[in-house]
Amino acid sequence: MARWQPGARERLVLAAVDLFAEHGYDATTVTQIADRAGVTKSTFFRHFPDKRELLVAGQDALSRLLAEGIAGAADDATPLEAVAAGLTKASSFMGPMNRELGPRLKAAIAASTELQERDALKTVGLASAMTTALQARGVPTPLAHVASELGVLAFKQGYESWTATEDESGLAPHVLAALNDLKAATAALH
Repeated sequence: MARWQPGARERLVLAAVDLFAEHGYDATTVTQIADRAGVTKSTFFRHFPDKRELLVAGQDALSRLLAEGIAGAADDATPLEAVAAGLTKASSFMGPMNRELGPRLKAAIAASTELQERDALKTVGLASAMTTALQARGVPTPLAHVASELGVLAFKQGYESWTATEDESGLAPHVLAALNDLKAATAALH
């Protein structure tokens, strides 16, 4: 594969996830990841500072999209409606590679304590981005935290549902269905 061929970042993520699942996170080297992706080691380091950062690839963009969607929600939107707008915007940027990555990523995370910790930090970061965006809309802090946590849970559940089906409708319907299920479940908490 030529060094100039586009998609190096995506190939690196896919290669890393596969290698982590096959050999374990600790046993996988940057050189192996670069070789599997068909790029040089220096190309790897142009995209990622180290192999730990592969798991959170795209987190900044996802956090930004969630926040933009929340900010762009109708002025009279409830906190969960604003979260739904953020989830819809973020979901619209998730394509076939994201779908293909789901089961492989889940297997790699399950096999590594370090990756489980990274995944937990990613979850905290996404919730924080949504909380900040909701607070900017004037949502009180406790309510912003609860809505954000429900949003993260809906995203995770919807993503898992989407990757487990052949449904071609995209991620958004799965995430919004999960959010609606969670919203209904919270009614039972009263």
